[in-house]
Formats: sequence, structure tokens, C-alpha cells
Amino acid sequence: MSQLALFDSRETLLTNDERGRIAYSARFVDAATAEAWFTELRSAVEWRGERRMMYDREVDVPRLMGHFWLDPAPASTPAALLDAACRVVDSLRVPFNSVGLNLYRDGRDSVAPHNDHLNEIRNGFPIALVSLGATRRMTIRAKAEPRTAVRVDLEPGSLLVMDYASQLHYAHGVPKTAERVGERISLAFRVRVQRPRTAPAGDAGSRLYR
Repeated sequence: MSQLALFDSRETLLTNDERGRIAYSARFVDAATAEAWFTELRSAVEWRGERRMMYDREVDVPRLMGHFWLDPAPASTPAALLDAACRVVDSLRVPFNSVGLNLYRDGRDSVAPHNDHLNEIRNGFPIALVSLGATRRMTIRAKAEPRTAVRVDLEPGSLLVMDYASQLHYAHGVPKTAERVGERISLAFRVRVQRPRTAPAGDAGSRLYR
């Protein structure tokens, strides 16, 4: 099923037109479940830092990352991640086979505006983002006129779903903030084109966002 399944009445449509559909559900899971998932993943995931070229110098990526394949999930996959994956798949009726994790340690960690690499995800399938820990604001901006912009506070236990078309027409990011904020973990579920045959469990395989 390549289209977004219907949400319940708690969803908020951030955009829903010919340029794509982006929906937000603030209470995808209850607060206790979200807190338990955060606690387990914070300690169980082997978080890694990466570096990238920016202009003429190499800099640290301002967040830590992790990744797991789900088809099938390796034995090392944390139980909290399996639970989250099961709930997202059941809710959206989408066969997600990959999850990228990001750890925002404080307000200095961020991700610049971007869209997903469409050559790495299957055509027509959405991207689902579960947020845990501290609330952080995401900005969503249209790439062309009319250049509409949406800001949404991603609360712990929330689910943001962006359809495939939205990646063609919108850029999304989590900017830095001067406010004192705690740690946040995001789980980005995708239907990837294929699993690299030689990729070990936990290997990123590509750039991971949010």
C-alpha cells in the first residue's frame, strides 16, 4: 500500500495539496511508552558521530546517529525499536524496512533544511518520524512559489508522516535553538530501495536525517 493510511481524529494536516501531504499526530504513543523507549534507546544504541565537508573544510555533523535494518531486524535490535516499528507499520500499513536514528544532545545539535534522497527510498512510500525526549521545532518550507512555511513542535511520542511527493516540493529541518532543551531522539522509518548485501547490522548505508 503506497499511499498514507487514514489517521485517527487526532492528526493535524500541515499540508495536503498537489505538492504533498504532511500529517502530524501529537499522541501516537502515550508519555510513559515514549519515555521508556527513549531511556532504552539512549543506552542501547551505539551512537556514532560523523564528519562532512562544508565549503572548504571538514566539520562535525551536529548530532549523533544510528541505523537498523528491519527486514529482518538483527538480533541486536533494541526491543524498544522493534516495538516502535511494529506500531508504525501497523498504523500506516506500510512495509518499512529501515530506521535511521538521530540523537540531539542539546540545542546546538540540528539538521539543516533538506529533503530525503529519493533515489534511496521506494517511489510512492511515505517517511514516518517518531520523536522521543525533548520537544524540538521542525520547519517545513516549500521550495517554489508560493513559498509557504510551517513550524511544528515535535513532542515526545508524536508521529510525523511525509508522503513521497512532499520530498519533491518541501524542505524540512530542525534548527539550532538558544533555549535550554534536553536530549531528543528521532526515529525515521523508510522503505529503502534495497538492502546492501555486505552491510553489517547497524550500518547506516547512506546519509541519515532528522
